[in-house]
Amino acid sequence: MRSVALGALVAAGCSSAGDSISKRDLAHSEPYYPSPWMNPTAQGWEDAYAKAKDFVSQLTLAEKVNLTTGVGWEGEQCVGQVGAIPRLGLRSLCMQDSPLGVRFGDYASAFSSGQTVAASFDRDLMYRRGKAMGEEHKGKGVNVVLGPVAGPIGRTPEGGRNWEGFSPDPYLTGIGMAETIKGIQDAGVIACAKHYIGNEQEHFRQVGESQGRGYNITEAISSNIDDKAMHELYLWPFVDAVRAGVGSVMCSYNQVNNSYSCQNSKVLNGLLKSELRFQGFVMSDWQAQHAGAASAVAGLDMSMPGDTVFNSGFSFWGANLTLAVLNGTVPQYRVDDMAMRIMAAFFKVGMTLDLPPINFDSWTLDTNGPLHYAANEGQQQINWHVDVQADHGDLIREIGAKSTVLLKNEGALPLNKPKFLAVVGEDAGPNPLGPNGCSDRGCNMGTLAMGWGSGTSNFPYLITPIEALQLQAVQDHTRIEAVLNNSASSTVAALVSQADATALVFVNADSGEGYIDVDGNEGDRKNLTLWGNGDELIKNVSSLCNNTIVVIHSVGPTLISDWYNSPNVTAILWAGLPGQESGRSIVDVLYGRVNPAARTPFTWAAKREDYGAEVLYEPNNGNGAPQQEFTEGVFIDYRAVDHAGAKPIYEFGFGLSYTTFEYSDLRIEKHSPVEYTPTTGKTAAAPTFGEISTNLKDYLFPKSFPYIWQYIYPYVNTTSSPAEASMDPEYGKTAAEFLPPGAIDDAAQPLDPAGPNATAQPGGNSQLFDTLYLVTVNITNTGSVVGDEVPQLYISLGGADDPPVVLRGFDRLTIKPGETATFETALTRRDLSNWDVETQNWVITDSPKKLYIGSSSRHFVLSSSL
Repeated sequence: MRSVALGALVAAGCSSAGDSISKRDLAHSEPYYPSPWMNPTAQGWEDAYAKAKDFVSQLTLAEKVNLTTGVGWEGEQCVGQVGAIPRLGLRSLCMQDSPLGVRFGDYASAFSSGQTVAASFDRDLMYRRGKAMGEEHKGKGVNVVLGPVAGPIGRTPEGGRNWEGFSPDPYLTGIGMAETIKGIQDAGVIACAKHYIGNEQEHFRQVGESQGRGYNITEAISSNIDDKAMHELYLWPFVDAVRAGVGSVMCSYNQVNNSYSCQNSKVLNGLLKSELRFQGFVMSDWQAQHAGAASAVAGLDMSMPGDTVFNSGFSFWGANLTLAVLNGTVPQYRVDDMAMRIMAAFFKVGMTLDLPPINFDSWTLDTNGPLHYAANEGQQQINWHVDVQADHGDLIREIGAKSTVLLKNEGALPLNKPKFLAVVGEDAGPNPLGPNGCSDRGCNMGTLAMGWGSGTSNFPYLITPIEALQLQAVQDHTRIEAVLNNSASSTVAALVSQADATALVFVNADSGEGYIDVDGNEGDRKNLTLWGNGDELIKNVSSLCNNTIVVIHSVGPTLISDWYNSPNVTAILWAGLPGQESGRSIVDVLYGRVNPAARTPFTWAAKREDYGAEVLYEPNNGNGAPQQEFTEGVFIDYRAVDHAGAKPIYEFGFGLSYTTFEYSDLRIEKHSPVEYTPTTGKTAAAPTFGEISTNLKDYLFPKSFPYIWQYIYPYVNTTSSPAEASMDPEYGKTAAEFLPPGAIDDAAQPLDPAGPNATAQPGGNSQLFDTLYLVTVNITNTGSVVGDEVPQLYISLGGADDPPVVLRGFDRLTIKPGETATFETALTRRDLSNWDVETQNWVITDSPKKLYIGSSSRHFVLSSSL
């Protein structure tokens, strides 16, 4: 309800002045206006658009603004809610974390992380995980699931939130995004692809967070990304998200080329809404909005959580957006387009106006409490403790096992009724405070099954490795003892040096979101060593026991050079962040009930320098925005290691099995689609829906309406004048005076040459997805047990500035001993193209193209020129 100085805030949001780097030397984001409006004929969105049009055409301006503006932090039950439209029977829409479960919910599942399921290389598992998470969110009354994650993609291995996403490979992440989105939305809720874009580290993502740690900065970090890297790496998985029909995209905290992501017209209007023709809505990350009118015309559609900063009671939008429409600085068509995009996404996933109620509360697990938590008002029942878990524990156990990567095996596995198990390491046991004892999992005690931050959920239970191992030992009549203290050196030594010992050493490495600091790790990891002196623990145990099996639970790679090659280290497994069924998942693999087939979704380099790109740990621009130069371009993870000619310990895509496979009979069928042509034509002119009143008195806060402290409303406090209602000393400036040229243009606009035509599927020029080659390979199980194989197809694009190879196809095939299965995959025009920065389109260059088939990014058994 309270207003802010809109003009001043616009100026602040647009400034990126630096003290140490000259402004003319800073990276610059080109403007792109006007913000593209929805397309009623976009393939897959036609029915949703028609339903949204019928609904939005009935709305008043205040109701449209209510749909676009959050009610404020802790204003209602979910982490984010917009205003309701009670006149038409629509309750407040609920936005809720997280990408691995219902954050803050009880009786809901704690799923494996995105990075973990990426290791499965199993599209079906990715989809089923998404569907199950969508079902649980829907069962709690959630309307928008804040996930999945493609930003960070994993530019640096220390990146704090890499585990929330899938992989530093854009192709694998794109598949993970698409399958998860389809699963979530098939469950009847909207998925939100995040964090768009260049959100690759936690340091300096927010000013207040950074200043609280003594960093004297005044603007958030700028990710300075070149055009080629943007298209071929960072934007790539968001293309797959858009093609999967994602309803929402969340813009990120960081700046991109010195323009905040949530008001960066190039990345929102230009890339997302014009080049990809994304038809859903863009919401801000929480407190990532930095301006009012400027963010509206730059392509933002929903402000989250609605207040400028948590619990300020002020909003860039709300009443200010109402006034901006009335005074013409934000055109009616832009607010109509925001509402249309929100409601089209709503209808697209099958939601109807008679939504079931929200049956949980984010701020307390108490049954009764305040509906409006920040204001401590509206005492009522707020938690119904609805159990939404179904049989998802079985799925989580399956994902955990099928995503465990066997990195080394010298005949130690699978276990078969071992005589004596000596289990070592804090990571094998429970957190003494309980699985949910640390808020948002912000500690590292006991076994690691998820990272920390907003991307977490409460564990309904957590089966630790020691619990599952003890149950198996009882069945096998195996002696089992454990030392669950990494510092108990003499006790550990006495245990593992005994006769007949098979030592199982559990170690971990944690990270998370930047608002939590764990042991000096400010979200991002400080280094790539194991936590709790895990490396020393392994070396000590393996020096005493010649059958030492290492299990790593981690958020990404660690440096293992000091011990991996010891002859006494007989097996190494990476189990990722497996979720609530952690113990049973790892025991399934250790004992051979599940034959491992997962592949590492990142590279295990020999030394840190081999990864190239690094986290920026110290500000480098005085008190201005820290400048993170993405000078490595597309060369991250295995692309960087390969480009540098370095030898990794375990390459991207590597993983062992308890059986063996043989590849043969490579066949390539060439297709001849029509020649690629840039898209031409124009959009329709900007549409508006319904009439709006221009009488300020119609927007006065209703006398009969209850006022809630700090709640964000679309109404003004006074009708004496718009300037007084605004409280903005700069009020009265026209759009031409403070917005970029063309920002409120409503004329028909040219279609992007790299984008889809008016009736095509969103996600880029449809010809990019034409099949150019169909590739098939026979794979035979030459071992003695049934197993899954993960064949991978890589392409050499051949250019001097291209990685040696890039992933362009994979599958997971179950094959019985002696039997043969066929791996079949299509290569599209997109798969063989590069982004041309001159023509601003995709091209297949004249450089020679070569295809490689194998079981990892370095183990190729078949190849062919194309």
